[in-house]
This record gives sequence, C-alpha cells and structure tokens, in this order.
Amino acid sequence: MTHAPNDRAPLPTYQKIAKTLSQSDPSGTDLQRNQQKIAQLMAQLNQIVLDKPQAVKLALSGILAGGHLLLQDLPGMGKTTLAQGLAQLLGLSFSRVQFTNDMLPADILGMSIYDQSKLRFEFRPGPIFTQLLLADEINRSSPKTQSALLEAMEERQVTQDGQTYPLPQPFFVIATQNPLQQAGVYPLPESQLDRFLLCLSLGYPSEMAERELLKGQDRRELLKDLDAVLDTEAVLLAQQGVKQVYVADVVLDYLQRLVAKTRASQEYHGLSPRGVLSLQRAAQAYAYVSGHMEVTPEDIQAVFAAVADHRLGQRFTPAQVVGGQAPQTIAQRILADVPVIV
Repeated sequence: MTHAPNDRAPLPTYQKIAKTLSQSDPSGTDLQRNQQKIAQLMAQLNQIVLDKPQAVKLALSGILAGGHLLLQDLPGMGKTTLAQGLAQLLGLSFSRVQFTNDMLPADILGMSIYDQSKLRFEFRPGPIFTQLLLADEINRSSPKTQSALLEAMEERQVTQDGQTYPLPQPFFVIATQNPLQQAGVYPLPESQLDRFLLCLSLGYPSEMAERELLKGQDRRELLKDLDAVLDTEAVLLAQQGVKQVYVADVVLDYLQRLVAKTRASQEYHGLSPRGVLSLQRAAQAYAYVSGHMEVTPEDIQAVFAAVADHRLGQRFTPAQVVGGQAPQTIAQRILADVPVIV
C-alpha cells in the first residue's frame, strides 16, 4: 500500500515561515509593533463579543502562547462567535467541525482512498488540516472520536495508516463543550482536558450588553465585515515574543507556592509538571498581550483559574443550578489562601 503526499495542503509555506522566524531574533521594535496590532485586534473583537473583555484577552493569550482553548458554557453564549472572530482577525485558515455522537475519527483526520487511475491509495486530508480548528460541542462525540485529536493537539501531526502528516503552523484547537447536565454528552477524560492550555466560560451578558445585542446588528453579520489584523507571520512572531517575556525568580517563587498548594490537598490531584509549564507560558502570553515584557504576580493571578481549574477536576456548572450565583472555584480558593510576597 502506497500513499501519495497531500498536494492540497499548503504546509511547505507555513513551515518555511516558521523555520525562518525560529532562526531569527526579532527586534524590540518588531515585538512592540506586534503588541500594538494585538491591542487593535482585541478592540475589534470586543465589538463583536460584548461585555467579555477578560475572556477575550485570556483567549488571545492562550492562542499566542501556542496552546489550545476549551470554552465550556450553555449553548448560545457566544463561544462559536468568539472562535470565528479570533480566526478572522488573526488571518488564519479556519475549519469548523460540528461533533455528533455518530462521528468517526476519519471524519476529522481524513482517510486513504484508492485512486483507480493511479492504482494506489491517496490520503485525503480531513478538516483538521487547518490553522485554527473549531471543534464545536466536542463532548457530544464518543471518546474514540475525542481521542483522535490527542496526537494532533500534542504533536501537531496526524498519523494514518502508518504515515505521518504534519499540520500547518501555527495550529490551534478551540473546542466548545456543553454542561454535563445536558443530555447526550460524554465527559472529556483528564488526558484530553490536559491538552487544553486554558478553559474559559463566557457566562451571561450584562443587562446593558444584552440590550445592545437586542437593538444592534446580528453578530454573524458583523463577523463578515472583520478584516485580518495579523497574519501567519505575525502570529508566529508573537509566539516568539511570548517566549522572551521575562519571569523573575521572585515571581517564580509565587508561582511555585500556588502549585504546591494544589498538591497539598486530598480533594484533587495537584498540577503536573506540564500544568506548571502551562501556567508559566500562559502568564507570559498574558503579559505580552497586556503590552509589557515582564511577568508580574497579577499576570499569574489573571490566568491561574483558566489554567488550573479544569486540571484540578473542576466541572462546569451553570449558575442557575446553584441558585443563581456561581460558587468559588478551586483555583480561586487557592489564590485567596496563598499570599503574594515580593
């Protein structure tokens, strides 16, 4: 059985850009110019996703940190709108997959099909061969289909029939997840949850924002008018900029005290080394998006819940299930217990 290379996926272009940037040392002026574009991007996205500036900032931080994003909330809260807005403003290729309980791994990854004229099998890439994949309602598919994403999310490649196919660079997954209280959903296993750098919930809009939604233009129509602020090269440059954000030892001390607190409880498993690295990377990205090149304790506090809660076993529960007020999460309790000493 032979496989022909995929001629349709523009992987060499992406890889060439990524290789060129990885060998270069971007100047401070380049990074500063990129930060200005990022501020412009957030301003535009906040016009689409109303009243959620912190969620928008965290989502963008996760992307620029090179991580994947899990959005869990009730249907109709704007999760898909946020993902599509990010894709358009970042200038990335975009695919959306609606997950269902009868979906197979090949529906996402692609499959080998026999070409009668060439007398050989050819690999036909699936929708995962894109730069930003929206896995809509990921927990409506079976665990077998969910696990098909694991290699792609971790290794940025797909293996089918013994052949390995690299994914475009950069590659991100934004997945949406419905509450476990709803019918027809499968809980994501811990190994899958750990692949997501950040987990966010948008929640209900404020009364003022909801009034603007009622009187304003449809969000899907506004998405059509968005022009890209960044492009592939700018996103890769921003990822390099994130890695250059300085983390002082005293800030690392605070980070490690938070991590130690997660490991001191019998209620849940503490953060793994991968979780610790994710926390540092997310804080660096948040600092970069905020316009500075040094991590502060406030940056760590801003990303801690989004990085830690889903790794510590925190399950999303809609506010109305607990009497209209969301309870304090595990990460929020830890933040309250660990003092900042600088």
